[in-house]
Amino acid sequence: MIIKKLEGKERFDAYMTAVYCFHMRVEDTEAEREKYEADTKEDWGAFDEKGTLMGRILNHKYDLYLDGKTIRAGGIGAVATLPEYRDQGAIKEIFRELLPAAYKDGEVISTLYPFKHEFYRKQGYEVLTAWNTYSLRPGLLCRYHFDGEVKKWEPGDRVSEFKKIYDCFASKFNLALARTEEEMQNHLKVDKPYIDRKFSYVMKRKGKPVAYVIFTDIRHDPAAILNVDECAWTCREGFEAILGFLARFEADYGTIKLKLPKGIDLLRIIESPNAYDIEKEPSQSFMIRVINAKKLLEVIRKPVECDFTIRISDELIAENNATYRVRADGVRSCKKAKADMELNVRTLGQMAVGCLNLDEAMLRKDVTVNGNENMLMRVFVEKNIFVSEEF
Repeated sequence: MIIKKLEGKERFDAYMTAVYCFHMRVEDTEAEREKYEADTKEDWGAFDEKGTLMGRILNHKYDLYLDGKTIRAGGIGAVATLPEYRDQGAIKEIFRELLPAAYKDGEVISTLYPFKHEFYRKQGYEVLTAWNTYSLRPGLLCRYHFDGEVKKWEPGDRVSEFKKIYDCFASKFNLALARTEEEMQNHLKVDKPYIDRKFSYVMKRKGKPVAYVIFTDIRHDPAAILNVDECAWTCREGFEAILGFLARFEADYGTIKLKLPKGIDLLRIIESPNAYDIEKEPSQSFMIRVINAKKLLEVIRKPVECDFTIRISDELIAENNATYRVRADGVRSCKKAKADMELNVRTLGQMAVGCLNLDEAMLRKDVTVNGNENMLMRVFVEKNIFVSEEF
């Protein structure tokens, strides 16, 4: 089996593999050839001894927020193997080349949306709850009103107001993308608004943008569903503006599905006539992997008197296998025989981004705490997480 980054015609072959495996409907695939052969995304493939593409993985590159700083990250997508080559280890072998290469390329973490958690755990990824979805009737928001300006975004409009709100909001959450204007535009744009039924609105108070909401209208019997794909706000008034705006749709929709970041629990906030009527569904459809453990430990927020040792194990990235002394002013390798904490990269990723606290980590079989528990408790705390990119 040969593993390598794809070029030219190989990229189009990889696209066709995705077309087949992901049930895509494309009328004229040849019309897409030039586009995909010229693509520049990091695309990996596994080939058999005859040179036939067996499977592929795309590795998107992003800058994500982590504790108020930005880090380089990869987003694994388009993982596909043709049926005749499945169960032969093609994807596993690609990961064994891709992950060490990602380390050398400066990535700190890697993320993905799994088809099967157990498969990706073997590659060093672990699940985290990145958001919760709340289902409720619009009438449950009757105590919220917004009397400011609401403006619908139309194709061709500028995205600056949306991006200004997003930048203020996202920088406070871990794993949120540091978006460019083009990336913000991609979240708003729609080819056929009244076919795709996707709409975006910005809310202003005294001329100042304070919130936005992007939603999709889903046809459903006996009543349609308003699905909030993304919302963001700059202040409490902005958050209340979103709820007040959604309350206006009582006559149009039977249900609102509101996706909120981990750390913003609607049930703790909302003034509702009957909170029992609000359903909360956590998501387990996102996973994270540590690519560079030392850099990750350097970036995370730490108290000024921070000082602890941690031993990390990683089966696929040799550089991560080390014991580190972690202080507020830096992280360095050390030879301490017995570290304060011993764990693998799967659990380290969860804890570093704030999805797993120390009490929970100590219930895992792959975590050992030998001492300095009070300091570890202060470093590895729960944090807010905002994941909104798809790849």
